[in-house]
Amino acid sequence: MKKPSPNPPDTDPASPYESPDSNKLNEAAERALDFHFPSTADIKATPRSPSTLFSVDPEATTETLVVYLVETLASVDVMVHQLVDHLDGGSRNALLGISNSVMLAEITANRVLDQIDPPE
Repeated sequence: MKKPSPNPPDTDPASPYESPDSNKLNEAAERALDFHFPSTADIKATPRSPSTLFSVDPEATTETLVVYLVETLASVDVMVHQLVDHLDGGSRNALLGISNSVMLAEITANRVLDQIDPPE
């Protein structure tokens, strides 16, 4: 018994970039990709302007800032551990990885605090 269609089906060997319409479409797609996904060179060339919405007291001491940092990291770690109890599988593992990173940052900040004001 013969099949009604060829095996494999005949295809047009022409490149999708050979017609003027396909070139326009390709150029539009490239512009859209460049707009939504800038290259790392474009990102690095953009000057960073700090946000003025929130600011830190310029007269705050380093010790005060590090103490606040340690307390904030401890709070984030508690929140993450409360969320972990409600998750399973990959989401739980990802959250535990975040918790581990927060814990390492907290340990580092505590070490900085120890260097600023050594325990007696």
